[in-house]
Amino acid sequence: MIAEHVGEAAVPDIEAWANAIIRSEDDSVRATESYHDADSNTYVIRLARGARVLLFRLSEAQVHTSGREPECEKILRNRVGEVRRLLGRVG
Repeated sequence: MIAEHVGEAAVPDIEAWANAIIRSEDDSVRATESYHDADSNTYVIRLARGARVLLFRLSEAQVHTSGREPECEKILRNRVGEVRRLLGRVG
């Protein structure tokens, strides 16, 4: 389980979790300005590198279900790789 809190209250926990993983992959990428989208029951995470941003979503089930953290971590690591490939180096 990534966060015990639900809704918008879980966002700081999710960002802290994401940033800890991201630092091990690429220290120029950060999870910033994330939010809970109640309409789709997802958490939108913004990965930023300089002025460029890539958005992705984790479902409430992924975030709040025990044992799904490895799956979420794999998704996050893949998204960091996409940021590197798609957005390139920011100087």
